[in-house]
Parts: sequence; structure tokens; C-alpha cells
Amino acid sequence: MGNERKAADWRPLRFVGISTRVRKYDVPLSKPTIAVLMGGSSAEREISLQTGMGVSATLEGLGYITYSLEYDDTFVDRLRERRPDAVFIALHGGSGEDGSVQAILDWMRLPYQGSGVRASAVAMDKEMTKALMLANGIPTPVFSVFEASAPLPTSPPSELGCPCVVKPSAQGSSVGVSIVSESADWADAIAGASKFGGRILVEQYIPGREFTAAILEEQPLPIVEIIPNDDSYSYAAKYTPGGSTHKVPAQVDASLAMSMQDYAMRLHSAVGARDYSRTDFLLDEHSGIFALECNTLPGLTAFSLFPEAAAAAGISYAALVERLVRSALARTAVAG
Repeated sequence: MGNERKAADWRPLRFVGISTRVRKYDVPLSKPTIAVLMGGSSAEREISLQTGMGVSATLEGLGYITYSLEYDDTFVDRLRERRPDAVFIALHGGSGEDGSVQAILDWMRLPYQGSGVRASAVAMDKEMTKALMLANGIPTPVFSVFEASAPLPTSPPSELGCPCVVKPSAQGSSVGVSIVSESADWADAIAGASKFGGRILVEQYIPGREFTAAILEEQPLPIVEIIPNDDSYSYAAKYTPGGSTHKVPAQVDASLAMSMQDYAMRLHSAVGARDYSRTDFLLDEHSGIFALECNTLPGLTAFSLFPEAAAAAGISYAALVERLVRSALARTAVAG
């Protein structure tokens, strides 16, 4: 990990040949009121609560007036009753990431950190994200898509074969993801992904090392390598202590790191993301880099990759959270 800088010490940073300049904000010196929206009913509820509690505690420590807000049927009424200056969206998965919550907050004219409606919806849809990758020259594994409600094939597509990866098209945190090593595993994998409805994405299996590239305020952060302690970077590996090891900055050639940063920045721009995002990659020693997906609401838990990448760039967790809050507060007009 790099040495942390003080939250107010936002000078240019330099790493992997990239110069990062942090913009300054014209916001009041007095601390505003921030509602931290967390929980919900998605498969990633527990991770959302961890992110929300971490953000809330940090904002309180920074002197902000902060209150936690459970994402349920009453959250709009409670926002009206105690109208905050901004909302920190600490949701993961479901309507927290697909643009639904962002649309409600835009309608209420409440600023929030992160991407707007359109970018959130696009990034949450893996099929649409794949189309943008292909259109922007970003390498990604070969894939096929099926309707979960339609009759599904009884074996992997011939163009993919085994092994292949089966995943819901609109879930995160490896929820519902299976690796099909042989045809006998296909039915269970399809059944697992079908539980989440919508569409199922079947993807070429790429063996190799796993990486992630974070973007903060239109600038790349150091690359993180993920070494899972199971066969894949599963939900448990992501959020269980000791489930995986993270190396940051990743021990790769500078040119390779810069390529991943470039692809991440291209995808960030293509989906229309703002403030921050994180793109996941696989590196095959023979075939090169493959981008998997773009996350527009990266986790901010104790085990999350984005804060680790920021720390390697000299940005403490508290400075990261405050920068995201200031991004929301700096928005004087609704922009979806």
C-alpha cells in the first residue's frame, strides 16, 4: 500500500507513467447533511450494509451530519421528511445499480455520487456492456445470451464448448456465476443463473490471472491483482476474510498496466460513467487481456478493491469518501 495523504492534500499523483490531477470543488466550508442509502433486497444486501456503515462512520468522523437510510418502500417519504443536501448511494446490485434509484433521486432533485440513470443501466446490463466493448476496441471473451424464461439449450453452445462461464446478465459480485467444466455441469449452472430472471450470459472461459482497474474522477488508479483462494473469484472469496489476496500495485509490466488502465478509461467513458468505476480483467498468458464488466458503484467495504487501489495512489479511505461526497455536492443541476 502507498503512503496515505491527508484529505486536504490533493496534489498531483504520479504512478505507472500516469499523472493524476484532482479537481477542486467550490462547496461550502460548513458540513452538509448526507443521507447514506443502504440495504435493499438484492442478493448483495449484506455487502451494501457493510459499505453503508463504513461510509457513514467515515462521514461522521469528518464532521458531516449523517444519517443512515434503509432502502425500502418508505425511503422516498423519509427523504422528503428530512431532506438532505446529498445522498450517498451505498447500494449494490438490483435497483441500486440499474438506474432505478438514480432516477428517483433525479426526480427529487437530490444530488448523489456516482453515475446517473443511463450509465447505471448500461453498466448493469452485461450484454449491453459487451456491445460497447466491441464497439470501442476493448477485448472481451466470446459470449452468447439466452432468455431465462425461454426454453434453454441442453448443452453449452458449440462455439463456446467447455469450459465456459454462465452468469445472470444483470447481477454483480459473482452472484449466480458458475464455471461449467463439463457438459454434466450445464443444467445446474443454467438453473442457478435462471433464479435471477432476465437474460443469461454464457461466456468463453479465460484461464489466467485476475485484475481490476479503478477510475476516479476521470483518472486511472493503480491496477490491483486478485488472487482468489478458491477456483474462481466467488462471492465468498470477495467478502470473506482470507477469501482472496490482493496485490496493489499489481506486479505486471508497466505497458500491460497502462493497457488495462486505457481499456478501463475507454469503457468508463463509453458507458457514460462519472465520478468512479471499476473494470475487471482476465489476463491469459497466450491470448492477452480480456475485459469482463464495468461496475459503476464499486464496493467500499473493508475487503473492497476500490479503496485499496485508491490507497496505493496515496488516497486514504476518508479522503476517497469525502471526494465522492463533494462530487455529489458540486452538482447544482440534475444530470442523468
